[in-house]
Amino acid sequence: MADKPPQDCPNVGPIRACVQDTVDNYFAQLDGHSCCDLYRMVIEQAEAPLFEVVMRECSGNQTRAAAALGINRGTLRKKLRQYGLED
Repeated sequence: MADKPPQDCPNVGPIRACVQDTVDNYFAQLDGHSCCDLYRMVIEQAEAPLFEVVMRECSGNQTRAAAALGINRGTLRKKLRQYGLED
């Protein structure tokens, strides 16, 4: 049941459908050309805005943001540095 969110986390948006549409459009724009490192590109394109929005919604509180994301605070701090989102 990996596709279902935990019981205490409501499913409030079509994130999966948005990602699927975006990847479909990416391949359509390639027009038959090959791509490389697609996984890394998609993860980076999704993670940066995810962390930015969560940090804003948590008023910059890293402990709350890490809990909301389901990751430890050290990982959050590393990702914020990676994407230039640290204060």
